[in-house]
Amino acid sequence: MSRTLLHGRDWINTQEWTKPELETVLKLAEDLKLRHASGEPHELLHGKTNYLIFYNPSLRTRNSFETGLTQLGGHSNYLLPAFMYSPGKEEDESGVLVKESVEEIKDTARVLSRYGDAISIRIFQDATAWVHGRGNVVMREFAKWAEVPVINMEDDLYHPCQGITDLMTLKEHLGDLKGKKVAVTWAYSDKDRTIGVMHSAALLFTLFGMNVTVAHPKGYEFDDEVTEWCQQNAQESAGSYTVVNDFDEAIRDADVVMPKSWINNNFLPPKNRGIDLKGARAFASQYKDWKFTKEKLALCDSRALYMHCGPVDRANEVEDEIVDGPRSVVFDQAENRLHTQKAIMTLVMGGRP
Repeated sequence: MSRTLLHGRDWINTQEWTKPELETVLKLAEDLKLRHASGEPHELLHGKTNYLIFYNPSLRTRNSFETGLTQLGGHSNYLLPAFMYSPGKEEDESGVLVKESVEEIKDTARVLSRYGDAISIRIFQDATAWVHGRGNVVMREFAKWAEVPVINMEDDLYHPCQGITDLMTLKEHLGDLKGKKVAVTWAYSDKDRTIGVMHSAALLFTLFGMNVTVAHPKGYEFDDEVTEWCQQNAQESAGSYTVVNDFDEAIRDADVVMPKSWINNNFLPPKNRGIDLKGARAFASQYKDWKFTKEKLALCDSRALYMHCGPVDRANEVEDEIVDGPRSVVFDQAENRLHTQKAIMTLVMGGRP
């Protein structure tokens, strides 16, 4: 794969990249990880700038992006929308945001394009008034007007940086992923979280030939388009894609288990007239037994890996000793965010050989 074919490309959803292109990202990430470990300088983006627009706070994302570009010889500008502009908005009588002026986005995207080399955005939850899918709409509005690549640092539909990181981490631990069973499961939490991480994980795992089982209580279904893509990916890669409503069934004999909470979108716009977070939490509280415990771990393959993108809700999603135990790869995942994002930036921002 020629790196020049990827220069200038947006990184919004991995489904928009081919498997060979994604393999190029993985190979470069592996190379950059080795260079970093050996102390070899690799300033492939010397003098280049990435504008990081954070509508939402972050630990791993902000620090891995800023650190990564520093190691590549470039510079990151951390931007908060509140200090850039005040978005115009229209609300209906119930207070639900129904429209936001795109003038600020249109102007911001073009101005930043004249200064630097990429625009990266993180937007979901309160920043979108909890309108499901609206963060992705804003992301694509930036991409429409920007003259430089737009990188998705997580929206309410996808988290492609985390997804490619999870894939890299599994390849490091398991080698060939074809035929390996991975359980992508809902888990209880009293915190409100979006579904993007799990969408991206399932899309990439099916694309690379894994046998993916998605498990959740009724009401927590994936978006229809994502389900269709996963089925298509599994068919093309000779993997499989199964959806069940039973936690134990999903994790039985699994090589990998990824239990994580996401909110029931039936309580959010546009499916619901208003934002009912209280109702969503009450609904979730019926399923407190969807927790990854030592007893659940015993149902998996004897060498099964536990994954989580973080932050982990140790009180609800999983027992402490699993997160901190020998089967956990959560900190490998956290580290690999650095290396995969360096690869993405190098490829789309036009890093020199």
